[in-house]
Amino acid sequence: MSEQDGRAAWDREAARWFDDDAGPVVRPYAMTRGRTRTAAEGRLDLIALVIAESRAEEAVDDQMLSPEHVEIVALCRQEPLSVAELAAELDLPVGVVRVLIGDLLDAELVHVSRPVPPAELPDEKVLREVIEGLRAL
Repeated sequence: MSEQDGRAAWDREAARWFDDDAGPVVRPYAMTRGRTRTAAEGRLDLIALVIAESRAEEAVDDQMLSPEHVEIVALCRQEPLSVAELAAELDLPVGVVRVLIGDLLDAELVHVSRPVPPAELPDEKVLREVIEGLRAL
């Protein structure tokens, strides 16, 4: 292989990692430093709400946070967002967003509120009996 052929192959390879509209492509695992799981994963289902802590405003200037961490905090400061909404807003895979949220949980910059599972909600029959009992008063 000649030097010119080698250079052309390298240019083709480099072009694969560059999108004219988006700029250089960063692989999702690079954002999470290769991590695919977080200790808080059990709490981070798709509908779990992520809420920014009040002290998160000061921490956004922290140089240790990636731009994605900062964006999650900024979005959640405006209003609580679900994990799925954050993934859609950031245009990132849910697994990556879960790891990033886990980092923010560890740093105590956000907290997570999980909805009540349907199995733990009161039975409709019990609720009707309570209403009827209140009406009878």
